[in-house]
This record gives sequence, structure tokens and C-alpha cells, in this order.
Amino acid sequence: MQNNTSLTRWLFISFSLLIISLILWNTFSFFNRLKDNERTKMQIWAAAQAEVQNDDPDAEISVTALQILQSNTTTPMILYSHKEDIYDSKNINGFDVTKEAKKRQRLITQYISEYKPIEVKYKDELLTTIYFGNSPIINKIKYYPAFLILILFLFIAAIYFFNKTAKSSEQNKLWAGMAKETAHQIGTPLSSLVGWAEILKTENVNPEYIKEIEKDIDRLETITERFSKVGSIPSLKKADIVAETRDSYEYLKSRTSKLINFSLITPDEPIYVQLNPQLFSWTIENLVKNGIDAMKGKGDITIAIEQNNKNALISISDTGKGISKKNFKRVFTPGFTSKKRGWGLGLSLAKRIITEYHNGKIRVSKSTLGKGTTMEIALKIAN
Repeated sequence: MQNNTSLTRWLFISFSLLIISLILWNTFSFFNRLKDNERTKMQIWAAAQAEVQNDDPDAEISVTALQILQSNTTTPMILYSHKEDIYDSKNINGFDVTKEAKKRQRLITQYISEYKPIEVKYKDELLTTIYFGNSPIINKIKYYPAFLILILFLFIAAIYFFNKTAKSSEQNKLWAGMAKETAHQIGTPLSSLVGWAEILKTENVNPEYIKEIEKDIDRLETITERFSKVGSIPSLKKADIVAETRDSYEYLKSRTSKLINFSLITPDEPIYVQLNPQLFSWTIENLVKNGIDAMKGKGDITIAIEQNNKNALISISDTGKGISKKNFKRVFTPGFTSKKRGWGLGLSLAKRIITEYHNGKIRVSKSTLGKGTTMEIALKIAN
């Protein structure tokens, strides 16, 4: 299916490029034909101009020559009379050819770049030099390919955006469906475990065992609640990020191998943000577990909290294998993983929780291959 989609995409791109090439080629050919016609028209106009400027008193000026001179109302031109040493202009609005010398010279230079000037002669005497440029319709056609490419680019961009949005929507539905189904599947045996725990309380069972079982039941209930919130808009409340992080830290420290050295650095005063505690603790757990995996179960995990003028900053550092700089953004892409066995969903889920649900930011703050990685979460401080 993926190969077919890729082939279709390349066929569409190739067909689009072919269409663009044909249109550009035809437009270029049409443009050149129009320029040839424009020059021919001006040569005829110059011949009529020569007939009018004829000093022979016995020569008659034909009606056709006058009609030709009057008919050209589109071609911009500047005429220089060599005998009288004066300039005149035609079909150039808002321009005084005798007073605006700089503009006149600029237009002459432009016209020479577009067409070779035409010299009007009579009996080998140079009477007038005609500098002329593109008519308005030719200028419009000149920029037509650029507008066409722009429209096509916008069309392709619209298709890309639509496909990306549709794909994102499908991923969101998949996320929501998987999460809610997981919550549903966990909920059934969880209810049974709660019942069995109550039964064990009536039996001659060590209370410490029941207490530990209840801790795990509470944990499963938290996990179920987390999954039920994915795919829907969770409620946020004003909470102390320091206390919530400390709770996650204590839980992870008590449930992790003694080969992992945990450190927690926090300010003495609380920092309040708009938070969903269940989803936030899930994010911290994902980041810590990723760090533990990167260290292969042995090393240092440091969680630190600080704040600036606008944000609370939570950093999770490990002493693992590190991430190459080119993968700093890719690690948050669903499916990206450096582990042999892994779904590549942990960091993408963390990003979704922080950016979409909490309007915060998450990034790889720094990482050195062979030395470790620091991930950073930024959440706006609540008023």
C-alpha cells in the first residue's frame, strides 16, 4: 500500500512538472511571436513616420500613413529627432520627456534591452531614432508563467496540507481508539482485583501484603484514567508543579532498581501551573524510563525544576548513550526508536501531552553521545 501511494505521488509530481513545462514552453513561444509582431508593427509605424517627416514639397502624405500613426495607442516609445535635437514620447502616461531626463534615460535603456531601436531615414539622412518597449499586453504575458507557477505551488501546498491534516486526524483517531480500548481492557480485571482485595481483608492475610496490593490497584486505576484522557480534552487545574513532580519522583525511585541513582533538585517555594496531574506524571515516567533504557539500567537520573519570568522548566537528565543532534526532533516522531524492541511511542506521547494538552513545549535541551541527554519541559506559570 505504501509503495502504491509513493508511486502515485511521484506520478502526480511528474505529470504536474510535464504540464508546467508545456505551458511555459507554449507561453515562451507565444511571447516571442508577439514580440516579433510588435517589432513588425513598429517598422510599419516607422515607415509611416518617415513619410510624414519627408521634406520634399512635391511628395504627398498618404491617408494610410496618417492612419497608421494614429492607430498605435499601446506601444510605449520615445522618439529622438536628430535634426532638431529634441525628444518626444508616445503612449507613456504621466511622463514629461523633455523635463525628466533621468527617467527618460532609464526608459531608453529599458527599451533598448527589449527591442533594437529603429532608425527613420530619408535619402540616407538619419531623421529620428525610435526607442520602444513592450506593450501592456506583452508585459502581462511576460509575468504569466510566474503567476501560473505560484498558483500551481499554492495548489500543491493545499493538497499537501489537506493530506497532512487528514493523516494527523487519522492518527488522532487511532491514538484515541487505542487509548480508550486499553482503558476498557484494563478496567475489567481491575474491578475484579478490587473485589479480591476486599475478600482478602476478611481472611487471615498479612495486612502489609494487602497494602501493597492496594498500592498496585491504585496504580492501575491511575493508568486507566490516563488512557481514558488520551484522545479527549483533559481538564486542567492550578497545581504546584514542584509537588506533582516530587510525587512522580518518589514513586519512580521506589519502583526502580537500586542501580539507578536518583536526584531531585527543586526550589523551596511552590510553582503553580495549569496542569492535569495524571497526564503530567505519565510524561515524567516516560522520560525517566527512556533515560533508564538509554543507560541500560545503570546510571544517574536527575530531575530539576526552575523557573524564569514566564515558564516553569522541568529537566530530566540521564547518563546514557546520548542522542545525535540530527535526531533531536525526530525522537518525538511516532514510530522512531533506537531500541531493538520498542514502538517508538513514549516520547511522541509525551510531546502530545505537553504541547497539545498543556500548551507547553518539550525538547532535547542537550545531549552528548556516550555521556547522556537532558530533556526539558516548559509550562507557562499560572497567574
